[in-house]
Amino acid sequence: MTLNKQIGFYMRKLLLLYIILAVSLMPMAAQAKSKKPHKHVAVSSSSKHIKHASLKSRPSLNVTKTRVNVRMPTQKSGAVYADAYDGSGQLLLASSKALVINQLTGETIFAKNTNQSTPIASVTKLMTAMVMLDAHLPMDDMLVIADQDVDYLKGTHSRLAVGTSLTRGEFLQLALMSSENRAASALAHNYPGGINAFIVAMNRKANLLSMKSTRFFDATGLDSNNVSTAEDLARMVDAAYHYPEIRQVTTTASQSISLYGRRDQLNFLNSNALVRGGDWVIGLSKTGFINEAGRCLVMQAEISGQPVIIVLLDSVGKLTRIADANRIRKWIEHNDAKSLGQNVSG
Repeated sequence: MTLNKQIGFYMRKLLLLYIILAVSLMPMAAQAKSKKPHKHVAVSSSSKHIKHASLKSRPSLNVTKTRVNVRMPTQKSGAVYADAYDGSGQLLLASSKALVINQLTGETIFAKNTNQSTPIASVTKLMTAMVMLDAHLPMDDMLVIADQDVDYLKGTHSRLAVGTSLTRGEFLQLALMSSENRAASALAHNYPGGINAFIVAMNRKANLLSMKSTRFFDATGLDSNNVSTAEDLARMVDAAYHYPEIRQVTTTASQSISLYGRRDQLNFLNSNALVRGGDWVIGLSKTGFINEAGRCLVMQAEISGQPVIIVLLDSVGKLTRIADANRIRKWIEHNDAKSLGQNVSG
């Protein structure tokens, strides 16, 4: 064998030996790497204390300032959010902002992000109704849907065509019960001084009710600049509850109305499924939705013999606000309503 052949032979053997060693050492290296210590980050949830402001919308609402212990979960619990929730566990709501108060005492029963300003959509129409009723205008006056009442901002649909003529009382019912935007707009445009005077009156009323974080720019709620907080809306619901007309129409499940030019009556439904369901004792109700506000629901209802005001804002999904309301009801019914305000979390 020549010298060059011998060198080549030994080089190939050395290369083969190197490959065998490399392959055999790979599992050992991987095992050593897995034994390196990992850094663990401990996440702790600390309690946040919120002091609930007094609700001074009515002298009859005697408010107790309550310190509410609020703990926000990092993840939703399927067991708590399930339909099978019986009220025995911690109350967790899917709505981004929520407030439940005892209407008689003003005591906070549940609070979640109550001071965060947010668009309120058609919940606005409660203020629209109060301002219109405060003017003591004839409820049997005939009003007409005009082009100025059409929603060119978001392009929402309405069953009230331009030219539709109804009484002021009928427009009030459709605006509150079925959240008809054109009906609410017609009420505002037929106010003394017109729409601009109406918006001024809405903000003046909000100021009188100490709704310090609330601003109105239109009468329908389609304008996302209409903003408020859960605390302010609790004041507004309490004030609206003292109007018999608002209580009556917002708790009517449906109403058939004859429109000019139509042979058959049109049936309008209440936008709140809980009113249509009939198994709640509801004294006032209003829903709302635009994309910026999410699904909203405000109510006055009787639970376990106690009058409560419920405010649910910025819920995702059509049924979330309804499910939240049912969870609140079960939670109050399962617990002692008089002691819930002592130390609640959500």
